[in-house]
Amino acid sequence: MKRVLVTRPEPGAGRTAARLRELGFEPVVLPLSETRALAVALEPLPETAAALLVTSANAIRHASADVLRQLADLPCHVVGPKTAAMARAAGLSVVETGSGGARQLAGVIAPALAGRPVVYLCGRVRFPDFEMFLGAQGIEVLPVETYDTLPVDYPGNVAATRLAGRPVQMALLYSARAAQAYSMLVQRPELARYFEETRVLALSARVAHAVSAVFPGRLAVATAPDEEALLALLGAAE
Repeated sequence: MKRVLVTRPEPGAGRTAARLRELGFEPVVLPLSETRALAVALEPLPETAAALLVTSANAIRHASADVLRQLADLPCHVVGPKTAAMARAAGLSVVETGSGGARQLAGVIAPALAGRPVVYLCGRVRFPDFEMFLGAQGIEVLPVETYDTLPVDYPGNVAATRLAGRPVQMALLYSARAAQAYSMLVQRPELARYFEETRVLALSARVAHAVSAVFPGRLAVATAPDEEALLALLGAAE
């Protein structure tokens, strides 16, 4: 049975592991980051605020009930179907669901929101492209940071125990931060032997870029920035 390293934080890691078992793979859960909720004192929103934007389910998961209540009346634009389902369950008013990542969502919503402020429910660690694109369209983005993403470091003996002393055939990378941490992890002398033939599967080109210099020729990128497309690479990598 092929062994697949799962590097995403919980609770997503557990869900991915269950899915891998269903697909006939042996998951090796080794989260390389963790998310922690931030205390949020939401400032009064401008009366002209036109929308709520969400590009990460974690932003909803870590938001307090009070913050969600204050944002519930804004038309909510989300990055994909899973985030949309979580947003609706949290009481948010979803009106637009993207299908190709944050940049695709920004391109769809920008024409209708130009010149108006929007609230962005997000994490402290994020790429600036989404906000920069909207800003260039004359949209004022008001970020509300509900969580932070922190690296998880494993002593060599702990990581080796998680790996059960056996190599992994594939590794799933969901973020550039995880890709950077993975690159460092697999080059540690006490762990390198477990990753000599590992095929690296990246959620997006951005994630792949963060790891590609270390693994030329052993890297594949999902055709869309979602888990279904990422897991579809498992068959091709066998």
